[in-house]
Amino acid sequence: MVSYFLNKTFYALLTLFGVVTVIFFLFNVLPGDPAQMMLGQNEDSEQLAIVKQKYGFDKPISTQYLYYLNDVSPVSLHSNAPQEYTYLSPNKYTAAKLFTLGDITAVIKLPYLRESFTKQGKKVSQVLAETLPNTFVLAVSAIIIALVLGVFFGVISALYKNSILDKSIQIISTIGMSVPSFFSAIVFAWVFGFVLHKYTNLEMTGSLLELDDYGESMHVKWKNLILPTIVLGIRPLAVVIQLMRNSLLEVLNQDYIRTARAKGLSEYQIIKKHAIKNAMNPVVTAISGWFASMLAGAVFVEYIFGWNGLGKEIVNALNTLDLPVIMGAVLIIALLFIIINIFVDIIYAWLDPKVKLQ
Repeated sequence: MVSYFLNKTFYALLTLFGVVTVIFFLFNVLPGDPAQMMLGQNEDSEQLAIVKQKYGFDKPISTQYLYYLNDVSPVSLHSNAPQEYTYLSPNKYTAAKLFTLGDITAVIKLPYLRESFTKQGKKVSQVLAETLPNTFVLAVSAIIIALVLGVFFGVISALYKNSILDKSIQIISTIGMSVPSFFSAIVFAWVFGFVLHKYTNLEMTGSLLELDDYGESMHVKWKNLILPTIVLGIRPLAVVIQLMRNSLLEVLNQDYIRTARAKGLSEYQIIKKHAIKNAMNPVVTAISGWFASMLAGAVFVEYIFGWNGLGKEIVNALNTLDLPVIMGAVLIIALLFIIINIFVDIIYAWLDPKVKLQ
């Protein structure tokens, strides 16, 4: 187990290194001066020089790349010279010093994702910390609905194969997979948030946390979670139904299932104790992929429903060319995919003893 995690950690670090390298050079070849983006219309030559020196924009691209690696790395080196970009100030990092050698200090710290260009010097980590929890709540809610209902209807569809019930479930799930999320979001928002508002008491737009009528404090509005959760869960629900049905039908034709029947086990015991668990592997694969994608940002759903999540923040950052926020969001997305894939491997081993972690 220890060697497995060490191996996964090594490849995760390599993956993150590749992601950091790609996004840095991808966004730094874009036209425009980052210092001018930060200052907007208030720029002058003196302010431009100060900002460039502060953030290292006056250095060659290779030096800027090393600075960025140093910023996002949990273990990094910093110059004690105040004129350098890497000057270690208490406002930039919360760090634990390892050692000091001359003008260089080695520290352990949280990755520094720099500051937003458009939010008056606000740290990217703060911007993401304010939006990612909302996306996490939305994604978890949608996945729970998709998993519970998908497994249930998939099992029903498999047990009543080729019946009217089975065909009805298959038609509905096919429609669910075919309809784009942005179209579903618009329809659900208009029908349940506008046309039927007096019956549902649901709003067309709204986020998890909203200001009260006096604008003094934030309150949790759970009802705003209902519509975006349903819309976001429609497509994974349809996929889970199809996968669960096909996988269960395949498992029910295995030799050990026929042996269990020959031993006199009831159909309920066979389905519950043997068939469902072994049919879950493709479902786990699909759910893990969907969950990672949702955490990466359900852009259309969040934007249409006004949900203040990571997807909506990424769209706003793209519209304003807020490069540090975009780069930080991509890094977080890559990290989430890596973590979820590791957990999926562990779940595989639990579901199927034949699957070895090695």
